Amino acid sequence: MMCDLKNMMACFSVLLLFSVSDLMAEERDVTLSNDTVHCQSSGDERQHCPADTTAGVILQNTTGSASCLLGKTWGYDDKGVWVKNGCSGDFLVGKTDHGGEIESDKATTTEKHKRNETWGTFTPGKGFLLGRSDEGEASLSAYALARYINQMPDGQTFTDHLGNEHPVDARHDIYSHRILIFLMGWVGDPKLVYNIAWWTVNTTDQDAIFGNIGYQFDQKFNLYVGINGNPGSRSMFGSHPYWLGTDRVLADEFFRPFFTQGLWANGEVFPGLWYSVMMGNTSSTLGVKANQLDRKLTTGGSLWWMPTTHEFGPRGAYGDWENHQKLATRFGISTVNSPEERYTEIGADPGNTALKLADSLNLFSTGSLAPNVTVTFADYQILSLDAGFKYKGFFFQTEYYRRWLNGFEADGALPVDEIVDHGFYIQTAFYPIPKKFELYVATSQIYGDKDAGFSDSSEYLIGMNYYPWNTRNHRLNAQIIDINRSPVSSTFGYYTGGQDGTTVSVAFSIFF
Repeated sequence: MMCDLKNMMACFSVLLLFSVSDLMAEERDVTLSNDTVHCQSSGDERQHCPADTTAGVILQNTTGSASCLLGKTWGYDDKGVWVKNGCSGDFLVGKTDHGGEIESDKATTTEKHKRNETWGTFTPGKGFLLGRSDEGEASLSAYALARYINQMPDGQTFTDHLGNEHPVDARHDIYSHRILIFLMGWVGDPKLVYNIAWWTVNTTDQDAIFGNIGYQFDQKFNLYVGINGNPGSRSMFGSHPYWLGTDRVLADEFFRPFFTQGLWANGEVFPGLWYSVMMGNTSSTLGVKANQLDRKLTTGGSLWWMPTTHEFGPRGAYGDWENHQKLATRFGISTVNSPEERYTEIGADPGNTALKLADSLNLFSTGSLAPNVTVTFADYQILSLDAGFKYKGFFFQTEYYRRWLNGFEADGALPVDEIVDHGFYIQTAFYPIPKKFELYVATSQIYGDKDAGFSDSSEYLIGMNYYPWNTRNHRLNAQIIDINRSPVSSTFGYYTGGQDGTTVSVAFSIFF
């Protein structure tokens, strides 16, 4: 059965979901003195002492004979401090300043330091504190996604802009799709931050480990080195995994740049106005060795303004989980210029798989622009404009793209000197049940360069998110997509090249 998604996508069913009861830890009375909580345990018992821990917790001194080790014999959660195995002590919970850090004369400089927003692609969650000393701090964060996907119909083919027929490799599978593990903190100086990420995508059998290092001079200027997203579209600025679906919509997946190793800086010029600029190796550095690169660098930048509330939710999230009571707005412009090469010799499969034409062919595959001709070099430029709004559980966002491919070098004559494609997406969502159940719809429209022989593509989708617990970090997501001639082949995302049909996906993810 196929739903008519173009007519408001009315065909959508909600799965029966089970509720989970909160398990409450045993609590006991505590003595509060100023901002100090005294909490004690004896033997093997675990005691939980209610406290406001939103600013974090510091162990001031131990009052028992047993040692107190963070994460082993003491710790804290959203509701208070816990101790066990004989640990007893006085814990400073403090008040908070507007940055969310401990504000107390007893707190050290490191606890007072406010971590600046990184706006990076591989951005961890709050995580769990593993340890802290005068020399540094380490926390652990992770993201995991399990997904079912069914791309229909099976056995179809598509015809490219040169009239050649190709099979559509439609998928039907269940995967522990991708996992991200972060170790982050600071060393030596609270402004000298690090982020080590282990990243795996099982659907592509891809594994990597990255290390980012940065120095946060002040709110107006932060400098980082490592791996990051080229700043060519709004989704490249750390909003993952707070998207409506678990992956990007069609237009964003087609036009956006990818990830590279490089140097970048960002900052807040004045409240609500942010910038980010980057210089890196290429549009996509994943799977590319240093000796394959030429001497040309990729550059890009973005400027975004949040005039009404000076924020757009955590990480610039999609969807109004926060339930803004004042209209939140965001307007942005982004661009990337990247000289691209094939990376491999003619006759071998192209090492550069990031650039797709509007009929889903790889630009660097032999015969993509002319029979038996192979493109070896090209220039890629992207310009995008985005706008978003949030108000009382409603969310709206749109982004327009224009992409130029030119500067071709090939081993034969080509029929075109330049290819210019453009398109946009619209996404909107609301919460029938605040912070519990979200519905959303979206469309992508992609206009291939007609002068170069390319056609248009589109999608219409409807989806839902269910949040079993009082957090947006863990959710069940389901959506149906009606796809018309996908220009994208993305095992990472929802799409396969040339598909003209329906894709169904169901996923569950956790993030901390």
